[in-house]
Amino acid sequence: MSGFLTTHVLDTASGLPAAGMQIDLYRLDESGRHHVVGMVTNDDGRTDSPILPTDDFVVGKYELVFQAGAYFGRDEAIHFLDEIPLRFGINDPTSHYHVPLLVSPFSFSTYRGS
Repeated sequence: MSGFLTTHVLDTASGLPAAGMQIDLYRLDESGRHHVVGMVTNDDGRTDSPILPTDDFVVGKYELVFQAGAYFGRDEAIHFLDEIPLRFGINDPTSHYHVPLLVSPFSFSTYRGS
């Protein structure tokens, strides 16, 4: 079995899933930062398919960038939280990596989920 990468974004300010948040995945290597895919969360705060499916799953360093400022759509010209970058490593090609995000306009938390 090969691994895959998923996320789940919860809006802790509203107590609801963060529907409609743009997420971008980048692969990091010696030559730089390479965009892999962009996705938008569904009504449950998840993507409709794995962010990094089994066929594209490669050991390495990655960065998920959550577009929190655009999601919250506040009127300020500068958001306290705008883009939230999360850098992490994938070292087991057979594992499910789940990177949830709990977010409000003023704070966030993450962990390796199951």
